[in-house]
Amino acid sequence: MKMFSANLDNLRKLYINQLRTLLSTEQQITEALPKMIDKSTDVQLKQAFQSHLQETREQVTRLEQILNKAAGEASPIKCKVTAALVSAAEDMVKDAADDDVRDAALISAGQRVEHYEIACYGTVRHWAQILGLTSDAELLDKTIREEGHADHLLTQISNRVNEQAKVA
Repeated sequence: MKMFSANLDNLRKLYINQLRTLLSTEQQITEALPKMIDKSTDVQLKQAFQSHLQETREQVTRLEQILNKAAGEASPIKCKVTAALVSAAEDMVKDAADDDVRDAALISAGQRVEHYEIACYGTVRHWAQILGLTSDAELLDKTIREEGHADHLLTQISNRVNEQAKVA
């Protein structure tokens, strides 16, 4: 039960609130990706996760920059959706008995997170545009492109990995 209301009575407050939630998302992903790298066996998948870990660290920095400017601080609000996605991914990976099946599960988990992030970033970018925060919108758009690229790369890898998992 929440003790205090966030008092989201205007778009700017909602925008900051959701940026803080996205900061939590990126921080949780920064913690989860090394485990995903460790559990993956496909070389391309490991490389994709390692590359995205670096991008995610840059995305954290971008969000902190935007939040420091907009709110004077960059404190996260725990994203329960990301926590649930990470937990579900851990369960899937733990249950996968075959390396190829585990890699397929890791790709699935990664894409779920990417799709969630793309949706969230698209929303806050639109709000930044409405609020006249052009530089914020540009930074957020850069992150959307990175998330889209990561999703596309995972799709390409999945075309091969899923076939291998099919015969496992």
